[in-house]
Amino acid sequence: MSSKILYVEDDPSFSRYLGFLLEKEGYQVISANNGLTGFRKAQEEKPDLLILDVMLPGLDGFTICHRLRTELKLIDLPIIILSAKGQDADRAEAMRVGANVFLSKPVEREVLLNTIKSLLAGKNRV
Repeated sequence: MSSKILYVEDDPSFSRYLGFLLEKEGYQVISANNGLTGFRKAQEEKPDLLILDVMLPGLDGFTICHRLRTELKLIDLPIIILSAKGQDADRAEAMRVGANVFLSKPVEREVLLNTIKSLLAGKNRV
């Protein structure tokens, strides 16, 4: 069975790109276009990995990550924060709230795929 990946992204073109890329790699894909829906889907769908944008309507990616880290059933969920916000302070905040990895947009296809594979293989940080 393929791994289930939830991505939360509000940019329609980047969302289509991510969906296409992940499906092409054989992953089962679930998406959400706002923070609240993404948070609820993470709780309901229990994905194998979560990719979060930071700037989202409703709940931002940092808040979602922090809240998921307080839920015992999702505490070990691998989380990638993928954001156009690439400052050192953003990276530090991502790690503070419990993300496994912070990647800046635009991200190279191979970097993203290798990060996903590594996290799904059980490596906490890449």
